[in-house]
Amino acid sequence: MADNRALLYRWFEEVWNKKRADAIDEMMASDCIAHGLHGDDGTVVTGIVPFKEFHRGFVTRFPSARIEVADTLSDGDRTAARCLVTGNEAETEKPIKFTGIVISRWRDGKIVEAWNNFDLHLVEQQLR
Repeated sequence: MADNRALLYRWFEEVWNKKRADAIDEMMASDCIAHGLHGDDGTVVTGIVPFKEFHRGFVTRFPSARIEVADTLSDGDRTAARCLVTGNEAETEKPIKFTGIVISRWRDGKIVEAWNNFDLHLVEQQLR
């Protein structure tokens, strides 16, 4: 079994900080459920294609966003991370800074399910 903490750090670095959409294919199961993330139609992001659409939308809106993993905990196939997200909104250049927690479930080196809880209300307040 792979070190899930190391995989989680790699996930945030490759997918979010380096903005490598191709890393999603490497690190996410095809049927992954990303609870707490929603597509344009309001449904929970499920699967690689909808996740890539979510990812593309986020990195387009916040191209300088950087995620720092502050703490991790691991138990069996689950790993939790407390994160700090900073950056600027593309259109207005207004800065954003918010926190969140992700609990991810791993199988064979890939995320199969994640529970995302980020303070997106704070983001909208900062952009007003």
